[in-house]
Amino acid sequence: MKPAALLSLTLTCCISQAAWAQSVGLSGMLGGKALVIVDGGAPKAVAAGESHKGVKIVSTQGDEAVIEIDGKRHTLRVGDAPASVGSSAGSAAPSGNRIVLTAGGGGHFFALGQINGKSTQMVVDTGATSVAMSVAEAQRLGIEYKSGQPIQMSTANGVIQGWVIKLNSVRVGDVVVHGVEAAVSAGSMPYVLLGNTFLTRFQMTRANDQMVLERRY
Repeated sequence: MKPAALLSLTLTCCISQAAWAQSVGLSGMLGGKALVIVDGGAPKAVAAGESHKGVKIVSTQGDEAVIEIDGKRHTLRVGDAPASVGSSAGSAAPSGNRIVLTAGGGGHFFALGQINGKSTQMVVDTGATSVAMSVAEAQRLGIEYKSGQPIQMSTANGVIQGWVIKLNSVRVGDVVVHGVEAAVSAGSMPYVLLGNTFLTRFQMTRANDQMVLERRY
């Protein structure tokens, strides 16, 4: 899987609207426009006063953007960790058992989330045996990967060094999974691959450009 390049600094706001949580990310700034990612879709450059999928950009300044959803305003900052924000009165809280993703560029499903409490960008890869990341990303996330089990990984460019580790937690939206096995690769990877050590915890359904993951019990 070779998804298109995307800025890696992201912020997710899980905002309850009725019975649903909407994921809104700020991946960067392009001039005076905010690069907004809604529900894991492709980034969209949105200027102040414009809206994208129900998210209105009120203003931008530096690495911050003020957005408005359902009449409520929130401030997003590039690189901040994901945060949960309250919704209007009478709205139901997210269940923490359901993830809804919308296909982005090239039909790939991107997810803004956290690993061990630190924000990262992932792409769903049903062909990956486990969650996987590069050494550079593991270092950025503060993961002591060299304490894991050394392995040899076969790639298109030959055999490279890798390590099998256990992640304390993987979070996508309001859903958190603990004790997820992952692989760290010495090769270059533009994203964390959200592979089957995470995906098999869920019942997966797909309709057109939407993927729904329901937690298994």
